[in-house]
Amino acid sequence: MEYKASENRYDKMQYRRCGKSGIKLPLLSLGLWHNFGDNDDFENARNILRTAFDNGITHFDLANNYGPPYGTAEKNFGKIFQQDFKKYRDELIISTKAGWDMWPGPYGNFGSRKYLIASLDQSLQRMGMDYVDIFYHHRPDPDTPLEETMGALDQIVRQGKALYVGVSQYNAEDTAKAAKILKELGTPFLIHQPRYNMMDRWVEDGLLDTLESVGLGSIVFSPLEQGILTSKYLHGIPEGSRAATEGSYLDKSQITDDLVEKIQKLNEIADSRGQSLAQMAVAWLLKDHRVTSVLVGVSKVSQLQDNIEAIKNIEFSKEEIEKIDSILGY
Repeated sequence: MEYKASENRYDKMQYRRCGKSGIKLPLLSLGLWHNFGDNDDFENARNILRTAFDNGITHFDLANNYGPPYGTAEKNFGKIFQQDFKKYRDELIISTKAGWDMWPGPYGNFGSRKYLIASLDQSLQRMGMDYVDIFYHHRPDPDTPLEETMGALDQIVRQGKALYVGVSQYNAEDTAKAAKILKELGTPFLIHQPRYNMMDRWVEDGLLDTLESVGLGSIVFSPLEQGILTSKYLHGIPEGSRAATEGSYLDKSQITDDLVEKIQKLNEIADSRGQSLAQMAVAWLLKDHRVTSVLVGVSKVSQLQDNIEAIKNIEFSKEEIEKIDSILGY
C-alpha cells in the first residue's frame, strides 16, 4: 500500500531555529546509525521512518559507514526513500557524513579533499539522491590542514551536492577556526554534531558558547549514554542488553553499583516529573536553547514514540537541575 504521511504531522512536533540560519530543525531528529543495516529488519526500519515523519520528525541523519556493514544504512534508506518519501523530499532534511574509516587504503578515512568528495559521491549513489541538505566532516583530522578539509566542504556545496555543511566532534577552538575559514569562503556552515548527555558534558567547557558566538546550531548524539540513562539498568545488567553483549559499545564493567544507584536516584526525579528516565534525559538536553535538536536512535517504533513524549515537558525547575547535578557530581 502506498504510504501517505499523516496530515497533522507538523502539529505533533516543535521546531527550533538552527543557529542564525534560515533552517528550523525538529526538537527530535532520527539517527540511522544502527538498526538500518543489512543485518536488520527492513520493514521495521521502514515503519520507524514512517512513524518519525508522521510525528513531524523531518530530519534523518546518516553517515557513509552506518550499517552494519558499512554503507548499508544509506543503501536501505535509499530504497525506503524511493518507495515512501521521494514525493516529500522538499519537506525533509537529509544529512550524511564522512571522516571515519570507510574503505581500504590511505584515501578512505579522515579529512582529505579526495576522501570527502569521493565519499559523498558514493553516499548519493547509495541513497539515489542528487544532493543532501547537510554534509558533515565526521571527526577532526589531526594531520590534514583544516583549510583542505573546509575547502572540500566548500567545493561540495558549490557542486550542488549539499546545501549546508557541518562538523562533528570538533572542539571549541577548531570549530571557531573552521567557522572563520568557511565564512571567508562564503560557505553555509550550519551545525555542529557533538556527543552530549547528562553524564558526558564536555560541550559545556566552551563549545556551546562558541557555537552561539559564531551562529551555529547543534544536534547532539548519544542522549541516553548507550542506554545507561534508561530504565534498562535500574537493577543491574539484564540479559540481551548492550552491556551484556560481548563486543558492544557498552562494557559491563561500566555498570557499577555506584552507577546503578545514581540511575535509580535520577529515575526518582523523572518519576516526579511524570517522565521515564529516557524521556527526562532527552528533555534535559532541550532545556538549553543552544541545543537545536536531539538525535535519537531506536530499534522499535515504541521506543521512538516514547522519545517523542519527552518534548511535552522540557522545562526544569532550579531545584531539579541542582538535584541532577548533585547526583552526577557536577
